[in-house]
Amino acid sequence: MTNVRNRLIAGLPAADQGRLLAMCEPFELVLSEVLCETGMPTFHAYFPVEGFISLVSMIDQSPGVEVGMVGSEGMLGAQLALGVSVTPLRALVQGPGTALRISAPAFRKALKRSPELQHAILRYVHVLMTQLATSSACLRFHMIGPRLARWLLMSQDRAQSTHFHVTQEFLAYMLGVRRVGITAAAGALQRSGLIVYHRGDIEVLDRKGLEAAACGCYAAECRAYEAFLH
Repeated sequence: MTNVRNRLIAGLPAADQGRLLAMCEPFELVLSEVLCETGMPTFHAYFPVEGFISLVSMIDQSPGVEVGMVGSEGMLGAQLALGVSVTPLRALVQGPGTALRISAPAFRKALKRSPELQHAILRYVHVLMTQLATSSACLRFHMIGPRLARWLLMSQDRAQSTHFHVTQEFLAYMLGVRRVGITAAAGALQRSGLIVYHRGDIEVLDRKGLEAAACGCYAAECRAYEAFLH
């Protein structure tokens, strides 16, 4: 089990890994695919291997705003470990790739058989709670530029590449702002030599500079995840 590329699964003892992986199936993450909707039953849990998923809060008839992100560090469907079968947020594929998928009944069975898996998932729920709380405060108090820098760093971490594709429309949707605000913020980052952005293709040129430009929420989330690992 040495080549498990989802870090949450990789942290389990070998026997627990083996039992969980035997219950999973490969699943392709297709860009912009909605994996689950707010308020609907949770049919599957997903452990991303490559690619990543946006967690979007839906309010009334609004298009929603991103409040979290899941990549190979975690999973989608962690609420099942709390005995909750209803999906709390819309899950939208933001970066294409692959995942391991397990049915909700099989995942509940795996949890019952593995205290180590239960412990790992509950600690991960804490990380998600921190991310949701941080995103809510960030949306309210921070300017678009630092928020965009934070978002790009989070996406780069999960894409595991300095290059990724995202349109201005999608960025505006994720950050809950108008497209003109994204244009201005991305332009400022590009003029500072931190990124190159052209027709939806983003290249991070200066990672350290982008970290300096981001709001403190990015560093806070990194600390929360590092604490989860130990």
